[in-house]
Amino acid sequence: MSSTKRRPFVVEAPAKINLHLEVLGKRPDGYHELESLMVTLSLADQLTFTPAMSGTVVKCDEPRVGPEDDNLVSRAVKLVREESGREDGIEITLTKRIPVAAGLGGGSSDAAATLRGLNEWWELGWSNDRLAELGARLGSDVPFFFYGPAAIVRGRGEKVTPVPMGTRLDVVLVTPTERLSTRTVFGNLVLGRDVVPVESIAEALARGDTHEVAKRLHNRLEDVSTQLSPAVRSIQDQAKTWSCLGHLMTGSGSTYFALCESQAQAESLGKRLQELELGSVFVVRSG
Repeated sequence: MSSTKRRPFVVEAPAKINLHLEVLGKRPDGYHELESLMVTLSLADQLTFTPAMSGTVVKCDEPRVGPEDDNLVSRAVKLVREESGREDGIEITLTKRIPVAAGLGGGSSDAAATLRGLNEWWELGWSNDRLAELGARLGSDVPFFFYGPAAIVRGRGEKVTPVPMGTRLDVVLVTPTERLSTRTVFGNLVLGRDVVPVESIAEALARGDTHEVAKRLHNRLEDVSTQLSPAVRSIQDQAKTWSCLGHLMTGSGSTYFALCESQAQAESLGKRLQELELGSVFVVRSG
C-alpha cells in the first residue's frame, strides 16, 4: 500500500532508568565498557507518522531536540532510507514528554521508535535484532529499547540481554533545570574502583523483590555528577529524607529517581516533591 494513502499512526517512545550502571573500563574506540540494568517507564514521547508528498519532514515541540535535519529522528529516517532504498515522503511529529539531556534516554528511545515505526509503515519486515543493529549506529542506548521492559546492557550498549521482571516498579522522577553533559561526566570519571556486578540486582528484579532491588541500586557515575552539579547534589542530599525504598541518579544525570513500595507511596512522595520545586516531577511505573 502506498504510504500517501495511509492514515497517520502513533508510536510511543518510553523513557528508561538505570537501576545499575557500572563502568568497567575504557575501550580502544574511545567509548567506555559498560554494564547496566535498565527498565522502561510509562513516561513516553509520542511520534506521529503521516504521509508527505516527498522527502522527510520532522516536527517537534521541543527546541532542544536539535535542528530538523540533524536530530536522532531525522538520522534514523536517513539510515532506514539507506538500508531499504525507500524514497517515500514521510512526516514525523515528535511530541516530547521526556526531559531532554536528563539521563532518561529520550533521544535514544525516539530513534528506536522511528526505526520501529518506519519498519511498520514501509512494511520492511525487519526483525528486532536487525532494528537493534541499526539502532547501535545511532546511539549507545538505542538497542535496549527493542528488548525492554528490562534488560542488561553491556559493551557500549550494543549487547542486550532481556531479563524478566517479577513486578512493576513504582517510581518518582525529579529532573532539575540544570543539565549535565555526558561527555563531561565520563571525562571526569576515575576508574580503578571495585566493580559492582549486575547479576544480584537482576535476580532480585526477576523475583519481584523490590526491597532487595532498592538495596542494590548502583550508579558509578553518581559521585562524579554530584561533584559537577550543585542541583544534583542538592537532590541527593534531600533524597535521604524521602519516604521510599531507595533512590539513585539515572544515567549520567541529571534526573534522580525514588523507588517506592507502592503506587500510593509514589503519588504521596511526588506531591511533596512538587511542592519543594526541585524541578520537573513525574510519578511513573515501569514498563
